[in-house]
Amino acid sequence: MMARVTMLQPRVVTVDTSIARPPPKTALPFYSSPDWIALRNAERVAAKGICRRPGCGKRGFIVDHIVEIRDGGAPLDARNVELLCSSHHVLKTNAVRADRQAGRLAPKGGGPSNL
Repeated sequence: MMARVTMLQPRVVTVDTSIARPPPKTALPFYSSPDWIALRNAERVAAKGICRRPGCGKRGFIVDHIVEIRDGGAPLDARNVELLCSSHHVLKTNAVRADRQAGRLAPKGGGPSNL
C-alpha cells in the first residue's frame, strides 16, 4: 500500500514588494536657481568634464558640495564645489553620512535635514 503525501500550506505570507515604491526624490528649489546653475556650469567647464578625484579620469556628472550645506558649507562658493563621477559621488556621500551618524559631523543648521 502506498502512503499518501500531503503538501502543507506555507505559514509565512509572501508580500509583493514591487508595488511598494519609495516616493520620488525631489530637488530643493535652490538647485534650480540661476546662481546655482551658473556655478555648476562653471565648475563643469573648469574641470573639463573630468572627475576631480586624483587619478580618476572618468567623466564627471555631479557637481557636489565639498562641505555639504547642512554641515555649514557655503552654497554658492566656487571653492566648495567639485565635479565628481557617479562612483566618487556615492563614496563621498556615504562617508559623510557615516561620519554624521557616528557623531563626527554635527549639522550646523545651514540647510534642510534631508540634504
